[in-house]
Amino acid sequence: MNKVPAATLAASVTAALALLSGQAAADGASKEKCYGIALKGQNDCAAGAGTTCAGTATVDYQANSWKLVPAGTCVTIVTPKGHGSLNKGDAPA
Repeated sequence: MNKVPAATLAASVTAALALLSGQAAADGASKEKCYGIALKGQNDCAAGAGTTCAGTATVDYQANSWKLVPAGTCVTIVTPKGHGSLNKGDAPA
Protein backbone atom coordinates (compact mmCIF):
# COMPACT_ATOMS: atom_id res chain seq x y z
CA MET A 1 0.00 0.00 0.00
CA ASN A 2 1.35 3.44 -0.91
CA LYS A 3 1.50 5.96 1.88
CA VAL A 4 0.93 9.60 1.03
CA PRO A 5 2.77 12.08 3.24
CA ALA A 6 0.33 14.03 5.45
CA ALA A 7 1.53 17.37 4.07
CA THR A 8 0.84 16.25 0.49
CA LEU A 9 -2.60 14.99 1.41
CA ALA A 10 -3.42 18.21 3.28
CA ALA A 11 -2.28 20.32 0.33
CA SER A 12 -4.41 18.28 -2.06
CA VAL A 13 -7.50 18.61 0.11
CA THR A 14 -6.94 22.36 0.52
CA ALA A 15 -6.57 22.80 -3.25
CA ALA A 16 -9.74 20.81 -3.93
CA LEU A 17 -11.73 22.84 -1.40
CA ALA A 18 -10.44 26.09 -2.92
CA LEU A 19 -11.56 24.97 -6.36
CA LEU A 20 -14.98 23.95 -5.07
CA SER A 21 -15.55 27.21 -3.20
CA GLY A 22 -14.51 29.19 -6.26
CA GLN A 23 -16.96 27.22 -8.38
CA ALA A 24 -19.75 27.77 -5.85
CA ALA A 25 -19.14 31.53 -5.94
CA ALA A 26 -19.20 31.50 -9.74
CA ASP A 27 -22.41 29.43 -9.76
CA GLY A 28 -24.06 31.78 -7.27
CA ALA A 29 -23.40 34.73 -9.55
CA SER A 30 -25.23 33.05 -12.42
CA LYS A 31 -28.28 32.00 -10.40
CA GLU A 32 -31.36 33.81 -9.15
CA LYS A 33 -34.07 33.14 -6.58
CA CYS A 34 -37.31 32.07 -8.20
CA TYR A 35 -40.45 32.08 -6.04
CA GLY A 36 -43.39 29.75 -6.46
CA ILE A 37 -41.73 26.97 -8.49
CA ALA A 38 -40.38 24.52 -5.89
CA LEU A 39 -42.06 21.21 -5.26
CA LYS A 40 -43.01 20.22 -1.70
CA GLY A 41 -39.86 19.76 0.36
CA GLN A 42 -37.55 20.80 -2.49
CA ASN A 43 -37.26 24.56 -1.94
CA ASP A 44 -33.87 26.14 -1.38
CA CYS A 45 -35.17 28.51 1.32
CA ALA A 46 -37.79 31.01 2.57
CA ALA A 47 -40.76 28.73 3.10
CA GLY A 48 -42.70 31.07 5.38
CA ALA A 49 -44.09 30.88 8.89
CA GLY A 50 -43.57 27.62 10.72
CA THR A 51 -40.68 26.48 8.52
CA THR A 52 -36.96 26.83 8.90
CA CYS A 53 -35.47 26.92 5.41
CA ALA A 54 -34.29 24.52 2.72
CA GLY A 55 -36.57 21.56 2.09
CA THR A 56 -39.42 22.87 4.25
CA ALA A 57 -42.04 23.90 1.68
CA THR A 58 -45.26 22.22 2.74
CA VAL A 59 -46.98 22.22 -0.68
CA ASP A 60 -45.96 22.21 -4.33
CA TYR A 61 -45.37 25.69 -5.79
CA GLN A 62 -45.60 27.42 -2.40
CA ALA A 63 -45.62 31.15 -3.24
CA ASN A 64 -43.28 32.21 -0.44
CA SER A 65 -40.58 29.59 -1.07
CA TRP A 66 -37.84 29.89 -3.66
CA LYS A 67 -35.50 27.72 -5.66
CA LEU A 68 -32.23 28.80 -7.28
CA VAL A 69 -32.42 28.72 -11.07
CA PRO A 70 -30.08 29.88 -13.85
CA ALA A 71 -30.18 33.68 -14.13
CA GLY A 72 -32.75 34.93 -16.61
CA THR A 73 -34.94 31.80 -16.56
CA CYS A 74 -37.25 32.32 -13.57
CA VAL A 75 -40.10 34.14 -15.30
CA THR A 76 -40.08 31.63 -18.15
CA ILE A 77 -40.77 28.70 -15.80
CA VAL A 78 -44.45 27.72 -15.89
CA THR A 79 -46.13 25.73 -13.13
CA PRO A 80 -49.77 24.66 -12.79
CA LYS A 81 -50.21 27.86 -10.72
CA GLY A 82 -48.54 30.22 -13.20
CA HIS A 83 -45.08 31.60 -13.92
CA GLY A 84 -42.19 31.77 -11.46
CA SER A 85 -41.51 35.15 -9.90
CA LEU A 86 -38.39 37.07 -8.92
CA ASN A 87 -40.40 38.72 -6.12
CA LYS A 88 -41.98 36.82 -3.25
CA GLY A 89 -45.11 38.96 -3.30
CA ASP A 90 -45.72 38.36 -7.01
CA ALA A 91 -45.59 34.55 -7.03
CA PRO A 92 -48.89 32.81 -7.78
CA ALA A 93 -50.67 31.57 -4.68
